[in-house]
Amino acid sequence: MTNALIEFYRCPEELGIFPSPGELCPQPGYFSFGPGAVCYGQSAFKSPIKVNGTGLPDLVEYAVSQGSSLRLPFDASTIVDNLRLERYPTNGDAVTMSLLSSEAARRVYYSFRPMLPVRLRQMLQKLYLRDWSRLAFPIWPVDTSVERTLEMILLLSMKARKLTRIPFIWFWPDGAASSAVVTHDVETSAGVNFIPRLMDVDDAFDVKTAFQLVPEERYKVPRTVLEVIRERHCEVNVHGLNHDGNLFRDRKTFLRHARLINRYVQDFGAEGFRSACLYRNLNWYEELNISYDMSVPNVAHLEPQRGGCCTVFPYFIGRILELPLTTVQDYSLFHILGEYSIDLWKRQIDLVMEKHGMLSFITHPDYLVDERALSVYKTLLGYLSQLRSEQNVWIARPGDVNRWWRERSSMKLVLEESKWRIKGPGRERARIGFACIKNDHIEYTVEKSYEASAGDESWPNSFSNWKHPSESLASFREGG
Repeated sequence: MTNALIEFYRCPEELGIFPSPGELCPQPGYFSFGPGAVCYGQSAFKSPIKVNGTGLPDLVEYAVSQGSSLRLPFDASTIVDNLRLERYPTNGDAVTMSLLSSEAARRVYYSFRPMLPVRLRQMLQKLYLRDWSRLAFPIWPVDTSVERTLEMILLLSMKARKLTRIPFIWFWPDGAASSAVVTHDVETSAGVNFIPRLMDVDDAFDVKTAFQLVPEERYKVPRTVLEVIRERHCEVNVHGLNHDGNLFRDRKTFLRHARLINRYVQDFGAEGFRSACLYRNLNWYEELNISYDMSVPNVAHLEPQRGGCCTVFPYFIGRILELPLTTVQDYSLFHILGEYSIDLWKRQIDLVMEKHGMLSFITHPDYLVDERALSVYKTLLGYLSQLRSEQNVWIARPGDVNRWWRERSSMKLVLEESKWRIKGPGRERARIGFACIKNDHIEYTVEKSYEASAGDESWPNSFSNWKHPSESLASFREGG
């Protein structure tokens, strides 16, 4: 299993900063790990989760430091995987679920959905989602449990090794503070017709986007549409198969649809995919011939499939890179919450940028046809442009983020002649960051180059006096 701390920070493995798992507690359940981070894994406690993680047992006090070795009462990588892959109990037993929660009702709904008036569809959706504000986990409006957990593990590990700072490969190219991705899901022929106008709006703010197109039944996808999108330096991705909500109904259906989706991925010249209505089964993704996916919300309270990955950064699902949705969809904002402002988006932006994560947005040409909605969208683009110029936010297409994150994941940080240097393709845009302990929490600084002085810290020569984690764990098991 890839070590979650090394995979996230891309710091030198030889530093041995990642901890050894202690004896795992026998019962699964929710717990916290430092302030703000709610986890699900192996815990000795069986406590009902409460809003914002309060009232949960904090396992920080069960972390044990012996010399330069840190032991945790769980395996950190398993915890991170459980969150990213949504392997935790649902909130269903804690709330009153509507009739539309059943599989049978869902099939009936999507069978009749094309014939239902818009107002009736919105009424049914509000009925189904009426309990969203009572869902305690993931934490609304942005859940950063993965980042908070990793930061706490890093903090404890650095304390155990008496280090005040750790070098790592900064998250984004050219030292950007965060990244931002704007995507458009096209659901109807009206949305297809609005694509040129929407690209004009995006260009006015110097924002290049990606369009996810439904390949079957909803509308025809003329070759000229694909060409125009690409000529204007935007991306084309596949959006489900026919937007009927049944892609993941069962394994047999999925395999049949996956073969067709793969054909359209090739035909469209696409790299990415997003499922209809953000339905997902991450265990089946290996059947899709895609480079990246954009179907997993950070918090899915306002989506038909609840859950959420609890992270604001890309992560790998096998060979596929997941680019999670970290903000509310425009449809949910306008038609479920009834808000026609960017106040909620700005609140989510602040929370994501606090962790230097990825801001990702789903908007729909089908709904932006309305001038009131389009005005709100323009305000969002203006705000993102302001963040780009004032706070160094990297506004990119999803394919750009995919390529960068893959390059970063293959880079190495090495110590040569008293300097930290990044090695690997793409290093010219990479920057060295330092995680520092300040006031008992982790803060980051970013250098201006892919190499930096090691400073006057007593970094071990070739790390020869540092134990590899496997050695530490073996020693622990042997009673050393």
